[in-house]
Amino acid sequence: MQQVFRRPESLKDVQTHFCPGCHHGTIHRIVAETLDEFDLARKTIGVASIGCSVFLYSYFDLDVVESPHGRAPAVATGVKRARPDRFVFTYQGDGDLAAIGTAEIIHAANRGEDITVIFVNNTTYGMTGGQMAPTTLPGQRTSTSPYGRRSEKEGFPVRVAELLSGLDGVAFSARAAVNSPRNIMDAKKQMKKAFRYQIEGKGFSFVEFLSACPTNWGMGAIEANERVGREMCEYFRLGTFKNTANL
Repeated sequence: MQQVFRRPESLKDVQTHFCPGCHHGTIHRIVAETLDEFDLARKTIGVASIGCSVFLYSYFDLDVVESPHGRAPAVATGVKRARPDRFVFTYQGDGDLAAIGTAEIIHAANRGEDITVIFVNNTTYGMTGGQMAPTTLPGQRTSTSPYGRRSEKEGFPVRVAELLSGLDGVAFSARAAVNSPRNIMDAKKQMKKAFRYQIEGKGFSFVEFLSACPTNWGMGAIEANERVGREMCEYFRLGTFKNTANL
């Protein structure tokens, strides 16, 4: 019998620690498959952030550098400038990238650093207690907004993919989701485009993934997955927001 589905070589054969229904595992697979298809594993350096994304080195069979909270783009900039022959990507959550790391992501993008940033948006601080994040939706309850986020007081969710697309240094910016087979296939296409930008030396590339966080949302896995499509995809529009080389 022919095997048609297997673990990507770039992923370690280990048991996941992520909560049931969390989309990190699906996103990991998309990243690993793309690394394998481009034969990048042996020349890649990943940069891990703080949060649920910190476990990059536990799951990927790659060289991985740990960065301080929010500073992954700055660390990746140093790595890429020191080793321009390496493929460099960061893997970050919304509390890390869009809150404490706002300056780092904006300035690395604006400089047009030749790196790829993978941004996992689950609208909450996943690891540290489910606090309100910059991407928390209006009305969403969190541990620090128990009555729901009030836009008139806490402001509006940040649409990071659109924000970065307005910077001259950004070559590619897109948003994807992994809540359905169709969206997973589209997400893989966006990931391949972002990787190609760096492979071909065309500049800074960015992909935002909409992800479920059932534990901090207080939902079961199925309900959380449905929320991604029902609420998150309505506010955070899927698609490509900048594609300078039309890859």
